Amino acid sequence: METKPSVNTTGRYQLRYRGVECLNCGHPLEISDKYCPNCSQANSTKKLTLKDFFEEFFSNIISYDSKLFRTLGSLLLRPGRITKAYISGQRVSYTNPFRFLLSLAIIYFLLIGFSNNFERLNRLGTESNQLPINFGGSMIEEFDFGEAENDKKQMMAQLDSLELNGLITEKMRIRDSIILADPKRQIEAASQKSFLGSLFRKQEIFSTLIQKDTLYVFDEAKEKYSFDDNWHNKISFNMAQSVIKVKRQPGAYLSSVFSKLPFTTFFFLPVFSIFIWLVYIRKKYTYTDHLIFSFHNQSLFFILLIISYLIDTVFGIDTSGIFVLIFAFYLYKAMRNFYDQGRFKTIVKYIFLNTIFVILAIMGAALLFAGSMFTY
Repeated sequence: METKPSVNTTGRYQLRYRGVECLNCGHPLEISDKYCPNCSQANSTKKLTLKDFFEEFFSNIISYDSKLFRTLGSLLLRPGRITKAYISGQRVSYTNPFRFLLSLAIIYFLLIGFSNNFERLNRLGTESNQLPINFGGSMIEEFDFGEAENDKKQMMAQLDSLELNGLITEKMRIRDSIILADPKRQIEAASQKSFLGSLFRKQEIFSTLIQKDTLYVFDEAKEKYSFDDNWHNKISFNMAQSVIKVKRQPGAYLSSVFSKLPFTTFFFLPVFSIFIWLVYIRKKYTYTDHLIFSFHNQSLFFILLIISYLIDTVFGIDTSGIFVLIFAFYLYKAMRNFYDQGRFKTIVKYIFLNTIFVILAIMGAALLFAGSMFTY
């Protein structure tokens, strides 16, 4: 079936510049084809001028903005309806949910990062040797004195006789001297403990060695003290390095953690969507439909967070509680509109899913902070 000639346009898209073959993929074209049906490239043989280049640039921006404003309007005014429209096939009119959520998350966390609120916490940082990692009266008891049990008794008696003000400093001095006297023995003794006990004990030993001997990588410690080259020792060494950095610059550590949150969101929401799918398993929706529903609601949450942050910054007030309540009501309406269930069922599932959400969020945050502690 022949394509009817389209309306004559200006610039590169005039009929006199049309070709009969796509310059990009070689697909045969007709003069009436403004774009290639195979690869969507514009059908124009005219050389690209600077004027043409900027015209296309601004037209693409306007096209994206129209999608953006339509998506924002639908999200704000039609809770749940935008997801219904999107999964029913009306996708050209809206921005991609995944890309939209990622953009909003990055914008929000960039705003938080630029505020320098975390960097101010660096002033609270301490030198890594000012506070013991393992504080308490049992600290000395954890060391391996070998056959010299009398030394252990003398040190414990000495600690008991010290004044409280000098207790921490003296315990740390004794701790460091014991570790530096025979690091390999202390590491071997720590290896006999349980997994976590051994991990934190080795971390304390490596912290002392890193500070006193200025070690930068595990290979240096292994070569100098003949430590076993195993993964447990390497993890403990890396953890010791991270703990020292966190104590010195806590603000920089929190900034590093928050910079990873936008990407963590996209591992968290797919897991949460499994629970939505189970709760609404009798509905006709697929798992992907539930995931898109999660993306849209999370996008609205980030929009509210951005608005709240801007208001708080400009007026010096705290509106976070108000916007959390707005989102809570919005989420209820979105569930009602998208899943078409009665108030009672929606409220029960709303409470259950929000409980699951909080549990998963706490677990995700704990894993993120723990993982960042090992890799910072």
